[in-house]
Amino acid sequence: MSEAQDVLNQQAQGQLRSIIERAERLESEKAEIAEQVKEVLKEGKLSGFDPKIIRKVLRLRKISREARQEEEALIDLYMVASGTEV
Repeated sequence: MSEAQDVLNQQAQGQLRSIIERAERLESEKAEIAEQVKEVLKEGKLSGFDPKIIRKVLRLRKISREARQEEEALIDLYMVASGTEV
């Protein structure tokens, strides 16, 4: 028996193998989805929209209004503190 088989019984080995295979499938799907997002942003760019701003809007839509306002207030504070115009 190998050292791994000594440490993990067959059930644990099967469970570990299953978890790893599922994670691999999800990583593959994630890469495919990332490619699709890239294509959608490219489409937006071809339509005259700024992909960087679209990404920012997507990020901002994920957070609450209060969190956005807090972030904006901190950005303003840091800009003023660093001598940058607001």
